Amino acid sequence: MITSGKIHTTAIIDESAKIAPDVEIGAYSIIGKNTVIESGCRIGESVNIQFSHIKKNTRISPFASIGGEPQDLGYKNETTGVIIGENCWIREFATINRASGEGQNTVIGDNCLLMAYCHVAHNCTLADNVIMANAATLGGHCKVGFGAFLGGQSVFHQNIRIGDMAIISGASASRLDIIPYCKAEGIPCLPIGLNAIGLRRKGVDKESRDAIHKAIRLLRNESYNTTQALELIEKEFKGNQYVDNLIEFVRSSKRGCTLRYKAAYHGAMDNNEE
Repeated sequence: MITSGKIHTTAIIDESAKIAPDVEIGAYSIIGKNTVIESGCRIGESVNIQFSHIKKNTRISPFASIGGEPQDLGYKNETTGVIIGENCWIREFATINRASGEGQNTVIGDNCLLMAYCHVAHNCTLADNVIMANAATLGGHCKVGFGAFLGGQSVFHQNIRIGDMAIISGASASRLDIIPYCKAEGIPCLPIGLNAIGLRRKGVDKESRDAIHKAIRLLRNESYNTTQALELIEKEFKGNQYVDNLIEFVRSSKRGCTLRYKAAYHGAMDNNEE
């Protein structure tokens, strides 16, 4: 129910929508069924939102589409939704589809930035502090870890995972999981180094950065298979929370992780600033 607020007279609000009194809604926007918009949110012009819960202080720019039907042939009009966390910014023409599967949600964490033309497909989950640059695209059921950065026009196959604090170059593509903490690029998207700057900005100490760096080098070393590399990493760095997370990520991968390098990329890790 609408009690008050800075809502343009041309906006169309479904009677089932619940909108906090201080929410701003621009001209020609449509707020559809089963929508909750919490305090401090700013909705731009010509935005379409339905079946969504938008949490506090999130901003949605003009022409974004939130909560539209999933692009999933198995979807049978079941009740699903989108949840967008606090302090996010969804830029122009971004699309976030609601989930497929009764009671399921597509979820965006807190403090996320989705730049213009980004697409988040059904049943995706983004952790906090994720950035998707312009036109980055996620297929259905993708999971993106804390603080990851997806470059512009990068494309990711359904059901893959992108690890915490990974940074992926623009125009990359992957059908396999991308390990945490790395810099990655290309088609296929290959880890070429440590995301040292990102890790420092997130407060990861130098000792841990060095341990992660060495662990990733072991994983990419063609002298070992993945099982052997993980055993060596466990023996040397067991107990470091970041390395433990890396080990668990690789071991739990269902699609497999991109680990081996093209010849042109050999040495990139060795020249890393760390």
